[in-house]
Amino acid sequence: MPTLAVNIDHVATLRQARLGVEPCPLAAAALCEMSGASAIIVHLREDRRHIQDRDVELLAECAKTEVHLEMAATKEMQAIALKNNPGTICLVPEKRQELTTEGGLKVAGREKELADFLHPFAEAGILSSLFIDPDRAQVEAARATGADYVELHTGAYANAKHVVERQTELARLLDALLFARENGLKVNLGHGLNYTNILAFAKVPGVSQYSIGHSIISRAVMVGLERAVRDMVETIRRFAE
Repeated sequence: MPTLAVNIDHVATLRQARLGVEPCPLAAAALCEMSGASAIIVHLREDRRHIQDRDVELLAECAKTEVHLEMAATKEMQAIALKNNPGTICLVPEKRQELTTEGGLKVAGREKELADFLHPFAEAGILSSLFIDPDRAQVEAARATGADYVELHTGAYANAKHVVERQTELARLLDALLFARENGLKVNLGHGLNYTNILAFAKVPGVSQYSIGHSIISRAVMVGLERAVRDMVETIRRFAE
């Protein structure tokens, strides 16, 4: 059965709005874990706009589930990740002015570079994932890097305004999912998924994990974090029925 990894970046976004100490991402992670999340995701951005280095250190020390560290493919981030030993690292593209990650990592043409970058993680027993668009060429390139997972970018599907566009993007995702599995990669899905649009993936085989943050944190403002996580866990659980 697929599981839920909760991205808590926007807990830190709220904290950084006042440059204070609350809300605490570590406390949020504990609530997510107690409510059924199988992993905690944080993105340590180069501009440090939300998650800070100390958050990564504390999560590495205290999290009861697996920590997934999203990061750019830079030497600085590589050193931080190896120091903190997360369960999984996920390489994502990063632009200073973007509100959120705007697309998948361009892997095609960078296979050797990214394979070399990922090699120390494999040696350290840290799993690796690449956040890519649902495109067969990117899937093939990801396999060539030696990554363990791909996380297919669901943003175009989530942001589609019309039924035909949404169905087209869903078909792209399902094709890339099947192709990745056929090529020996495990597959996660993430970006823009919420309590409604995730229902399109019910009964879709081959998804290892759903990576969801913004919609859960948004719902938590209204109903509390524990219920927001439990509701998403239950939604995913029903997929297997």
